[in-house]
Formats: sequence, structure tokens, C-alpha cells
Amino acid sequence: MSVKKVLTYGEKLLREPSKEVYKVSKKIKDLVQDLFDTMYTKNGVGLAAPQIGVNYRVFVIDASTEKEPLPPMVFINPKIIKKSGAVIAQEGCLSFPEAFTDVKRYKNVTVKALDIHGKSFVMEAVDGSLLAIAIQHEFDHLEGILFIDRCVNRFDADNVLQKHHLPPVEADRIIEDPILEAELNND
Repeated sequence: MSVKKVLTYGEKLLREPSKEVYKVSKKIKDLVQDLFDTMYTKNGVGLAAPQIGVNYRVFVIDASTEKEPLPPMVFINPKIIKKSGAVIAQEGCLSFPEAFTDVKRYKNVTVKALDIHGKSFVMEAVDGSLLAIAIQHEFDHLEGILFIDRCVNRFDADNVLQKHHLPPVEADRIIEDPILEAELNND
């Protein structure tokens, strides 16, 4: 397929909730290939369809590391069905070139989704692994949520964004998650 342009922070489509996929058609399979081609070309860990301007609930992840070799993964119509624990992790995003900031995430997540063949699967990612973080990050893209909406410190995030000539954090979009905050305070 082909490498697509990745939308950058400030572009409207990144803030729109994505539509369900009703059939894993050739069009969706081509989209998945475009996502992988683009993600690998840009050296990403994950990429969601809205980031290349396609408003469908689809994302791909390749969170393989030397310590944990994993296959590339496809998530269609994902739902996070369980989450627990808390972790602060430094995150970046292909829609925010070179910008990284600390973000609050759940340590453990269970996700249910369809694979490239339209088959349902359930997967658990634990211990604040790269996979656990990436699933939450990419899932947020499908909701119109960006990683900076979960930043630990808005002013630190603003400084990073400013350095990279990106718009500041939208204060009204910062997510308050009392359960996550309680988990962080327990750790």
C-alpha cells in the first residue's frame, strides 16, 4: 500500500471520535496496511486511523522489544474492558514530532477487538509495559483524545510543545480521572 501523511497536533480530525467499522472489507485491510507502512516509515510504535485522516476505529501497534518480542497487532473496534493500577510514563506521538512528556496511564489493561480477519479477541497487557501504554494511547486517538490531555504537568507539556512549535495544551481538554489519581496516590 502506501505511506500516508500523519496529521499534526492542531488539525481538527485528531479531535473527532471515530466511527465503528461494520465490515472488515478490502478497504479496511488496505487501511491497516497503510497504517503499518506509515508507522514503520516514521519509526512509531503505534498509529491510529484518525492520524492519517481516516475516521475509523482502527489502530495498529508494534510494541516488540528485545526483552519482549511481540508480533505486529491490529485492533478494529477496540474496547478497553478492564483497567487497573497506575503508572507515569514518558510518551510521544507521531502527531507531535519529537515532543515527549510525562503522562498518567493505567498499568494493566484488557482490550477486546477484532483482528484483520474480523475475528474477535481479548488481550491483556500488564505491568505498565510498552504494549499496555500503546493500547491506551492509540485507543484515545479513536475517542479524539490526545496524550497531552493526560499529561502529569500541563506547564511542562506546554514548554515541550512550544519548543517544537506546536500549539499549547488545551486546558479544558485535560482529563480528570479520579480512579487513576487514586491508583497513583496508592503507589
